[in-house]
Formats: sequence, C-alpha cells, structure tokens
Amino acid sequence: MARTNFDMLLQAGCHFGHLKRKWCPAMKPYIYTERNGIHIIDLNKTVVKIDEAAEALKNIARQGKKILFVGTKKQTKEVIAEKATSINMPYVIERWPGGMLTNFPTIRKAVKKMANIDKLMNDGTFGNLSKRELLQVTRQRAKLEKNLGSIADLTRLPSALFVVDVMKENIAVREANRLGIPVFGIVDTNSDPKNIDFVIPANDDAKDSVEVILNACCAAIAEGLEERKAEKADEKAAEAQAEGEAEEKRPARRARKEEAPAEEAAPAAEAEEEAPAAE
Repeated sequence: MARTNFDMLLQAGCHFGHLKRKWCPAMKPYIYTERNGIHIIDLNKTVVKIDEAAEALKNIARQGKKILFVGTKKQTKEVIAEKATSINMPYVIERWPGGMLTNFPTIRKAVKKMANIDKLMNDGTFGNLSKRELLQVTRQRAKLEKNLGSIADLTRLPSALFVVDVMKENIAVREANRLGIPVFGIVDTNSDPKNIDFVIPANDDAKDSVEVILNACCAAIAEGLEERKAEKADEKAAEAQAEGEAEEKRPARRARKEEAPAEEAAPAAEAEEEAPAAE
C-alpha cells in the first residue's frame, strides 16, 4: 500500500516546479508538462519515489542507524525540526557547518565544548566570573546550541542524509557523496539529481509539500524503530527462556551426579562381602 497518493500530493502543491527557463534537463523524466512557463511535476512518479525512499529509510532505522535531516530554508526549517524530533533523529536547520561530515571529529569537539560549559555552569565553577566574562561564555554557549544543539546526540557519522532542496544544500550533498553516505533528497525541477541516491521529485519551496513528504518518510522510520524494539524484546525473551530452561536442568544434573557415586559404591560393597566367603 502506497504511503501517499496523487490527490494528497496535489492538494499540498507538490506538483509545482520552477520556471521553464530555470530547469535542469536531468529532471526531464519527472516532468509531466509545462503550464504558463512553469514545469509541472509528474506526481505519479513522485508517489513511487516516496515509497522507495520510505522503505529504504525504514530499513536503515531498523538497523539502529541515524539519519541526518538537512534543510536551512526559512519556510521549511520548522517542519524539518518538528518531524526529526518526533522520531529522535538529528537535524540541521541553521547554516550548514562546512566539513561537518568530512571533518566530523572537529565538530564533535565543539559539541563536547558545549557540554563542558553546561557542566561548569551547573557545578558553580563560573560563579566567580565577572559579569562580562559570564556574558561571553553565555553567548558562546547560545551560539553553539543554535548551530550544533540538534546534533548533540550524533556521536558518529550518520548512515544517511535526508536533504530538502539539494541545490541549496549542495555542500552537504558533496560531503555525503565523498564519504559514500546515501542521500535522500526532495528535488525540484531546477536541481540536478545525479548525486542523489533516492530522488523524490517535488516542490521543495512550499511548506505543505515538504510536510506531506516528511510525514510519509518519518512514519516509515518510526515503523523501523518499532520493529527494532520488537526484535530486541523477542531476543531478550528468548534469552530469558533459555536461561530458565538451563536453571531447570541444573537440579536434574546434580541429582544424577549424586546418584551415580551411590550406584558405583553398591557393587564395590558386594564384592568385598564375597571376597571373605571365597577364602
């Protein structure tokens, strides 16, 4: 069963592309027609591509891996933050920090610095600072929180990138390509899809368009996470059952060991009694 349908995408305005003169020829397979100088995206293909991307995202989530959502457009950043937070995934909605993937250890140092500031504030170490010094530290903490707070839990490179507007976020896409990280992208008619592993042809400027696609993809990720929890619960139950069976077998083994020496002692005693009689 499809996670979206034609009418749902049409109502959200996913079919509106860019002006014909701004198009990328590589997007031709996903364009249905042109109307009033604007390209119209084939939503039947969009439905198929959303399902493909959602299934792949579900498999990644089932393996317990992280998916990084990226979108710094003003009109879509709130939606991205809301949907990523709902499934406990990291996201970037402010300026993309250059080298975030290719120079990940440096980014982790900045995140640790933010954690250290929090620790020092909580234990009262900063109590002796002047107002000016405290203000500087507070501003530094706020800046780090704004740019890196949403990826504080990302302790290793993400297993996939979900990008809204691949042309605007081209630096993030290039870094992911360089490291071999698969990229899922909402691609409009003015963008080049060649570096995107899972292309979702749709309007990447409208909030409703981005939201309906994220709803489908995040629902698939949530399913993957639930399946992972269920698999872990089954594994724990199987281990507990195996331990229980082992505990039940231990008393029986002990009883057999205790009976075995007694049975061996009885024939020996009979042999000793017969020996004097023979003399």
